[in-house]
Parts: sequence; structure tokens; C-alpha cells
Amino acid sequence: MTTTLRPTGPLQQADDGTKSRSYEVCVNGRPAGAVEIATDPGFAHRAGLVRSLRIDGPDRRRGRATVAVLAAEEVLRGWGCDQVQALVPAGAEAALRLAESLGYTERSRNMDKELSPEPPALPEGVEGRPMTEAEYAAWRAGSVDDFARSWTDRGVPPEQARAKSEASHRDNLARGLATPGVSFTVLVREGAAVGHVWVASREVRPGRPGSYVYDVEVAEDQRGKGYGRALMLLAERVALESGPPLLGLHVFTTNTPALRLYTSLGYRTTQYNFFRPLL
Repeated sequence: MTTTLRPTGPLQQADDGTKSRSYEVCVNGRPAGAVEIATDPGFAHRAGLVRSLRIDGPDRRRGRATVAVLAAEEVLRGWGCDQVQALVPAGAEAALRLAESLGYTERSRNMDKELSPEPPALPEGVEGRPMTEAEYAAWRAGSVDDFARSWTDRGVPPEQARAKSEASHRDNLARGLATPGVSFTVLVREGAAVGHVWVASREVRPGRPGSYVYDVEVAEDQRGKGYGRALMLLAERVALESGPPLLGLHVFTTNTPALRLYTSLGYRTTQYNFFRPLL
């Protein structure tokens, strides 16, 4: 039997250049599922994205999903993509097995936590305060480079990593510290800043608003003293002050200390983010 993709509509192209298209997965011309693909503007449209994949019950466990993904990758190559991403919800065991069998590598995870209504206490001797404009300017000066480097260190081509970093800062910090819904908070001990956390309001799960940790950093000479945990507790307090009791974040899989910290604080993985090069 032959598995093919059949477009269900015209190619869509958004104002920002994002391409997307939905397809039926067909077996000998008979509909057997669906797949949706797109380009990712965060990587200058050089990264493709498998947004969704469904194989209907009678056609499961027959290799249809594998062929559908390979066919989708071929379309993305034609769109000029040199890598493909697959976003797999936690608990989707079949999708996880498929990604691994096709040679996809887990690059990062989305995690979140349902917060207790009572704000957590900070460790003794530390407190939070708003970041000053001078501190923000100093952070902003190096942040684009630092975020881009975090992607190039994980194999993303420099021009794509730079594009993603610039787009993220432009979209999420349009007015700097005055951007609505944004909070930069500094952790202080004995009058000295030892770290900061950037929290902003956003949709954390589909239809579930909350807050999101965009950046958390302990000063280099203050690491290993528990300030990372204190900053995450500070983030919870900020989130509870600003809106619904749900706090999300993104973490690279190779950042083992951060993964351990978030897990110990009660965060749970909601999505695995896989990728592979399109050779």
C-alpha cells in the first residue's frame, strides 16, 4: 500500500513570512489521517515544524506515521528548511517513540507548575526588588548575544540563532521594562544583587493564561549557593501577584542542574521539543 500526502487547502503565508499547510495522509488515495506543517519565524524560516500529526485508528501501527513524517520533511526541504522540529506533548508515548525511531534528538522541554495560592517564603537573608533602568540596560546589552549563543551551542547555525534571539527580544520586550505584563526582579543579599528573574504574563497552556519565566540567572561569582532556587521562588511570588496561579518555563535538556531544580520544585514536563537536520 502507498502512503501519500494530499493538500487540504492552499499554501498559507502570513505577514511575517511563515508558511503553513495542512494535508490528508492517504493510503492508496483513502484518507487515513492528517498532518500540518509550517516554518518557524523564530529561526528565520529555515526551520520547519511538524505542528500536528494524526493517524486514524484502523491505520495505526502500520508505518503510516513514519511515511507521513518523511513526506512532510520533503515538503519542508522544498520550502528551504534545513532542520525540522517536532513538538510532542508529554504522555504521547507513540509520538515519542516515533520521534526517537526517526532519529530526532530532544533539544528542550516546556514545563509548568500549578502554584499554591499562598506565596512561598524566600530563604532568610534575601529579598527581591524591581530591576532599575541602569541594570536593565546592562543586561540588555549582552542578552541578545547570550541567548543566541545558547542556541549555537546546541547546533543551530549562527544566523538562525541570531534571528531567533533578536525576534524574541523584539517581540517580548517592545517597551523594555515598561512592556505591559513584564516584570524584571533582582534578588538581593546584604544590599548586593546576586541574580535576576524575568517573568511575563502569557498563555502557558492552550486556553490557560498564566506567567512565564523567560530568563533566570545567578551572578557568576554567586553560583552554588542556592540562589537559583530562591529566584524561582521569587518568580512564583511575582506570578501570583500578577495573575492566574500557573507558571511555565522552557529548559534545554542538556541543562541538567536546571532540570533537577525545576523538578524538585514541582514543575512537570508538558512538551518535549525534538529536532533533526534536513540533509
